Amino acid sequence: MILKEVKKTTWAWSCLFVLLFLFAMMTLDYSSLSTFSLTLGQEVIRGLSQPDWAFFYDGSGEDLFSLLLLTLAIACLGTMIATICAIPITLISAANLWQSAPWVAKFGKTFCNILRAFPELVYAIIFVKIVGPGPFAGVMAIGVHQVGMLGKLFTEEMESMNDHLIEEVQAVGGNFWQTMFFVRVPYLAPIYSSFALNHFEIAVRSAATLGLVGAGGIGAPLIFAIQTRSWSKVSIILLGVVVTVFLLDQLTGIIRKKLR
Repeated sequence: MILKEVKKTTWAWSCLFVLLFLFAMMTLDYSSLSTFSLTLGQEVIRGLSQPDWAFFYDGSGEDLFSLLLLTLAIACLGTMIATICAIPITLISAANLWQSAPWVAKFGKTFCNILRAFPELVYAIIFVKIVGPGPFAGVMAIGVHQVGMLGKLFTEEMESMNDHLIEEVQAVGGNFWQTMFFVRVPYLAPIYSSFALNHFEIAVRSAATLGLVGAGGIGAPLIFAIQTRSWSKVSIILLGVVVTVFLLDQLTGIIRKKLR
């Protein structure tokens, strides 16, 4: 009987997925395919296969190496700000810390949901208007968005902690702050550090695109190169981003293993 119910549920979801797929296929606008040019495609591929190595470093401060360092700096500072700001928000959002006033935790979680509802690009456009174009706008965009992301993750880990550890300290007379600093912090610090490192990787990818709206980083020369069809420059920029993300992924992966 249970197997029949499972099969019915599986078939229902499968049919729903097929219907959504067909609906999407029928509602898409395919008129842009009329402008497809095989010659232009070959030109793009040919240009991408010939990276402009002269753009890698020329000492001007506007070369690939310098802009990648700027992108890493934007991501690093934004993630650090988000990590620091997410901790007090976690203390407000964790329901197990506010059992006598559950509305406080609901307020904190709603605040996190609002912050992470908008992508970094939207925040970047807003901060470019507020503080002007430049790296600081990118830092603020990443920081504000990731406060919501890290706040949610930190809160979930705080709420899923083993209560027996807290109860043992309270049984010997430990108060709230003693359990916080001698139990919760040592237990959660490696987990929170791992989350922060993971979001630093994500921030690097985001910072690489924030330059599209004037928030600093490698995004601005990338969009200019695409608009002017300088495919060799596009190629070296994309290659630099891919290598940077790969090396960063390997490094943070090693650090996360050490934290476990």
